This record gives sequence, C-alpha cells and structure tokens, in this order.
Amino acid sequence: MSDTITSAAVPAADAQAEGAGLGAYAGRYIARVRGGEMGALPALIGLVGLVIFFSAVRPRFLTALNFANLFQQGAAVTVIAMGLIFVLLLGEIDLSAGYTSGVCAAILAVLLTNHGWPWYLSILAAIVTGVIIGTTLGSLVALVGIPSFVVTLAAFLAFQGVSLVIVSNGKNITVDDPTILRIDSSGKLPVAVGWALFAITVLAYLGVQLLQRGRRVSKGLSSDPITVIAFRVVGLAVILGAAVYVLNLERSLNPAFRSQKGVPVIVLIIGILLVVWSFILGRTAYGRHIYAVGGNREAARRAGINVNAIRISVFVICSGMAALGGIIAASRANSVDPNTGGSNVLLYAVGAAVIGGTSLFGGKGRIRDAVLGGAVVAVIDNGMGLMGLSSGAKFIFTGLVLLAAAGIDALSRRRAAAAGLG
Repeated sequence: MSDTITSAAVPAADAQAEGAGLGAYAGRYIARVRGGEMGALPALIGLVGLVIFFSAVRPRFLTALNFANLFQQGAAVTVIAMGLIFVLLLGEIDLSAGYTSGVCAAILAVLLTNHGWPWYLSILAAIVTGVIIGTTLGSLVALVGIPSFVVTLAAFLAFQGVSLVIVSNGKNITVDDPTILRIDSSGKLPVAVGWALFAITVLAYLGVQLLQRGRRVSKGLSSDPITVIAFRVVGLAVILGAAVYVLNLERSLNPAFRSQKGVPVIVLIIGILLVVWSFILGRTAYGRHIYAVGGNREAARRAGINVNAIRISVFVICSGMAALGGIIAASRANSVDPNTGGSNVLLYAVGAAVIGGTSLFGGKGRIRDAVLGGAVVAVIDNGMGLMGLSSGAKFIFTGLVLLAAAGIDALSRRRAAAAGLG
C-alpha cells in the first residue's frame, strides 16, 4: 500500500517541480525584459501587428502568391543584413555593403553572360571579389586606424563608379542561366521535399533543445523547464507547418503552362545560412571572441584575443554576404545594371538588422535578428505597395520604424545599465 502511495506521489512531485520551474522561468524572463533585455520581442510584436493590419485592409496580403513573394522580395536584404550583424556587433558600420553587392553582381553577370563562364565559377568569382573587398576595408579600419564610417563611405561612393565601369556605363546585362535563376526567381522545391525539410527541422530543433537542457542539468546549472521547450517546439512546428502548407499551394494562374507550387529555393538557402551563422556566433570560440571585442575591446585584448584579426574578419564576412546578396538580387531581377545594390538596399539591410534587435552600440545581436527584421521590412514594403501608397510613404514609415527600434535599443541599454545588467 505504501509503495502505491509513494509511486503515485512521484509524478505529482515532478509536476509540482515543473510548475515551480515554469514560474521561475517566467519570472526571470519578465525581470530581464524590465531590466532592458528585450531582445527581438519588439520586432516580433511589430511583425505580428503589421501582418494583422495589412491582412485586414488588403485581404490578398495573405494569399499564397503574395506570401511566397514576401520571401523572394526580402531575400537579398536579409542576406546582406546577416553580414552587417557581424560588423554591428563590434560597434562598427559598413556603408558600402549595398554597392558591394552590386559590384559582385556585376562581376557575376559579366563573366556569365559576356564571357561565357559556367555558373559555379561566376559565383565563386563574385564571392571572392566580396572577400577581397572586405579584407581591404577591414585592414584599413583595424590596421591603419581609419574609422569604419569614413572607409565605407569612401567605398560607397567609389563602388558606384566601379559598377558603372564594369557594366559599360549603364548597360543592362541579362542573366539567363537557369541555375542562377533558380536561386530566387524560378526555383521551387518539390512538395514532398518541403514537408521532409519541415520534419527534419522540427526534430533537429527538438534534439538541440533537449541536448542543451541535458548538458546544463548534468552540470548542476539552471535549465529551461520541459514545458517551455515543448512550447517552443510546438510553436515552431505550427509556424513552419503553416508556412510550408501555404507555399505548397498552387500559385500559378495557369498551372498547365507553369506550376508555381512548392517552397522557394531561397527559403532553404536563408535557412541554411541562419543555422550556420547562428552556430558560429553562438557555439564557437570565434563567436565568443566577436561578442567579447564588441563588448569591451581593451578587455578582450588583455584576455589574449587578436582584436585586429577579429575586426578584419567581420568585414570579410559582411562583404562576402553582400556578394551573396548581390547574386540573389541578380537572380530575382534576371539582370544586373548600375543600380543593382543601390537605392534603398543598404538602408533596408541596416534597418533589418537594427529592427530585428541588433544593437548599434555593439555587443548585442543574433543572426535571427536579420531574418526577423528583414521580414518586418519586407512586410512594410509589400503591404504598403498593395495599399497603393507611394515610395515616399514607404520610406517615411520604414524610417520611423527604424528610429523606433534604435530608440528602444538606446532606452534598453540605459535601463540595463541602471539595473546593473549592462
């Protein structure tokens, strides 16, 4: 009888402990938010609010065709923003990232179309160009000591001329290689592959969450309750499942001529970049060194970190990602001209990083900020376009959102410093 009572009491005790753990977790999270550590919460709330608003005023905003267009429309800006996050983490800036993407796209188009290079060598040449640009900019900043604002502003001006020279003073170069076009123009994953990737992603996320919790428990450290992990996994499954379902719907007006069913290839590319760079920033010594240098450069130097190497490397990553963004832009437009990478590309990319939660003051930010902020920028641009508003209205509203994000960041830092957290 006593054994029965004891065995019945164990689950009750576990449930009580889990409840206490969940309450403690919620208390810690609320305390962090009140202390200024809001992370991506403002961007997430803003994104949900924008989606609800545009869906209400323009019902076709949530159609399968427009939903897929949102991913493709914001892909280049999101990828460039991923690279900018590395630079922003050090409290630096790269004003040339937009036109760097344009120069690299021009290299791709000229080699591919005018010289008949294969697509893989053309892509390699474009990315190598970006790496060379990043190495040069980073060396001028870290070794020569020129402020990054001045160096990249000079590059911003110079690369406009470089783009003109490469494309023969204003010519439009068509990009018609089918492999390049599949990146962000015509590429769709088979329906079965989309669902398979969905399952793999959810299971992998569950495995990582449980592995991290197991390691912390084994070391006697506080860990997230199972309830919280379950909520995260279920939330991810619902969001991704809904996205895959919608993207697998037929979007073509004439499916017999050309089907538009399936997850766009660019979604897979951004997902891979998100996982790779998130792992590098969050799980490697190199990532820890970036945060250390961004938090306190002198302390990092005294700790034995090669500060100059870190500073150069972030510019290399930024320009390399800008090159990839240029390739994506060329794929979407099916062409390259002197305006590729210009206009609002840089402003939107910086805005995406900051709106997503990356601090302009350095030391705080994650790769997912670029994806979340890029989604906000794409939703604003797309939704206001559906409402028939002018480009001027789009710029004004996006600028106000960016200003609000920067203001929240500044206030959060002040509150964190007052609470002894920053």
